[in-house]
Amino acid sequence: MSNSLPEQTKTPAPAGVFTLVITGAPYSSQAPQTALHFARAALAANKRIDRVFLYGDGVHLASSLSTPPSDELNLSEAWAGFMAENNIPGVACIASALRRGLVNESEMQRHELSAFNLRAPFEIAGLGEWVDSAASESRVLYFHRGS
Repeated sequence: MSNSLPEQTKTPAPAGVFTLVITGAPYSSQAPQTALHFARAALAANKRIDRVFLYGDGVHLASSLSTPPSDELNLSEAWAGFMAENNIPGVACIASALRRGLVNESEMQRHELSAFNLRAPFEIAGLGEWVDSAASESRVLYFHRGS
């Protein structure tokens, strides 16, 4: 009887394709800023970002209402510009978003709210979007809020 492990049946994801998951809120964690630095460096090194997924407090990054002081980087604006320029989809988890007051136009109408605040090009979707990325050929990197 051999003690060797069974061979893996799935080929590892290519080293140059990434899905980024951000769970830390802007201005209370370094997660969004660190992820943005990583994403810029990855593209500069001819790597590809498959998508950016926001979960938990990370969904605050997709708010069009965040307005930091003029001497601070507007992370929401910086991420939106970066994703638009590079055609990278950004997805905010719907459950996390609704719990934190982040809504798009259809959720505004569905819940009979007076306004929506999702910054383009972010979209709101379910965890299925994350599952698709995790099951794809990309490497998933998490940028947490820390503890």
